[in-house]
Amino acid sequence: MDERILDPDGARERLAAWKGRIDKLADDTMSMSRQLQGLRIVAEDPKGIARVTIDSTGTMVNLRLTDRMSGQVPDTVAATIMSTLADARKQLAERSREIVADTIGTETAAGRAIVESVGRQLGADEPKPVRRPAGDDDDNTAQVYTEERW
Repeated sequence: MDERILDPDGARERLAAWKGRIDKLADDTMSMSRQLQGLRIVAEDPKGIARVTIDSTGTMVNLRLTDRMSGQVPDTVAATIMSTLADARKQLAERSREIVADTIGTETAAGRAIVESVGRQLGADEPKPVRRPAGDDDDNTAQVYTEERW
């Protein structure tokens, strides 16, 4: 039989060490949760037409359109908004991964599960926008389509 099991002082030390690891994990998990819940991402398209703000769930909480949208066709403005929203969600997924890595670590089962869940929630596997060059028959603006539509 293992002598360490019968040693009361050794058992107390192992129990104290185990409790310390559990307490640290609980603290790290709470810190991660607070940081993830407080995330807000602001993304702007390269032309400065749309500025999108999303919360920690990837939900758009603010949209600001600038006067640069004047003269743009509605489909282009809509595609710009959707593309900017997708970019914001990518940024949110990346920042979430960083927070998990810095707190509980992505090498743990819990960390991997959280990162995968965030990726699914934010649509990391959704079709990527594809730019189709403008044709001769339109107004020389490029249009953005998802891979499914194009």
